[in-house]
Amino acid sequence: MHRTALLALALTLALPAAARQVPADPPITIDTHVDIPFTYMREPRFDVGKDTPLLVDLGKMERGGLNAAFFVIWVPQHKLDAAGYAKAVDQAEGKYEAIGRMLMTYPDRIRLAASPEQALANRKAGLLSAMIGIENAYSLGHDLHRLDAAYDRGARYVGLVHVGNNDLCTSSLPDTDHGEPAMNSPGDHGMTDFGRAVVARANALGMMVDVSHASDACVRDALAVSKAPLIASHSGARAVLDHPRNLPDDLLRAIAARGGVIQAVAYKEFLKKDPGREAAEKKLQAEVAREAGDREYDSDKHDYLPAMAAGMAKIQQQFPLPTLDDYVRQIRHMVDVAGIDHVGIASDFDGGGGITGWKDASETRNVTAALRRAGFSDADIAKIWGGNLLRVWREVERDAGR
Repeated sequence: MHRTALLALALTLALPAAARQVPADPPITIDTHVDIPFTYMREPRFDVGKDTPLLVDLGKMERGGLNAAFFVIWVPQHKLDAAGYAKAVDQAEGKYEAIGRMLMTYPDRIRLAASPEQALANRKAGLLSAMIGIENAYSLGHDLHRLDAAYDRGARYVGLVHVGNNDLCTSSLPDTDHGEPAMNSPGDHGMTDFGRAVVARANALGMMVDVSHASDACVRDALAVSKAPLIASHSGARAVLDHPRNLPDDLLRAIAARGGVIQAVAYKEFLKKDPGREAAEKKLQAEVAREAGDREYDSDKHDYLPAMAAGMAKIQQQFPLPTLDDYVRQIRHMVDVAGIDHVGIASDFDGGGGITGWKDASETRNVTAALRRAGFSDADIAKIWGGNLLRVWREVERDAGR
């Protein structure tokens, strides 16, 4: 062996073991909130093994370095009656089946992760991970047994509510146009008995409880009822931008004090006030729906039409989206308030999320770069991108085992 090589080898062997370890793999990147349309994997345009108009498909995840995502079982809020519950259950079933179809069609690219260890094993094997989260537990159809069924299907977090109050708790955005009391008003009752039963059963199953979209009163009730840490799967900081969907600092601290995690969301309206853009988008939605021969705008039907894409491009020129700097500014505040161990990442892609610099999953590495520019260390970034969420997930599983 050449003398220089021998010297290098000798110096390496002389180093302490920690100093000569092989560099660790990059941290796992987990997005805790990705929406899917009702015709996911049914229409050719939503076959995510191919290039699609969706902001998240397998190719975009692979190109952008997004290792894992929670695909969401979301249903809109309807009446609290038998017909409403039946429709919600049916809509949710279609989404479970769609996720299953994706996994069965592309097993060489993406696998289900029903535990933190499975997510890490998938990544080590070079595979993407699909996790399942519930957004709006109205889809349980007021039947606690359906939570067990959801767990068996792979659901690992349950979001209590969405827009409008449901049978579990009050919403941060109640339907005040139809008589629901405003958040933090005297009629805002927080969590119901059924909501408490769902939280208790989720604790027993080892399913994370998600308080994004919940009213402040409901979040406080969930903190009081849950025996395990909570998550907010896609929320922001109200102190940075005063929006009902963002959490006030006292609740950020309270979730952290109980060991939970708040996943900062890259959603325009929670990062930047822009009434001009909001008005322009509503006008465009109405125009596109009318041109398509429909009386009302339907995101699944109209968002992917060429007319919508062209209109949104014009709106973007006049009313630019918030940027990655705006997003990281909110993350910094959340870290300062809740602590580095209690903040994570969520996009809300295909549910309204997407900002300049992180417009779809193919730009995921830009988030890492922006965090690094903002002064976060590699260890901090590893926690924010997935480490904190995996820790909470493990603790929820551990608490269930007890």
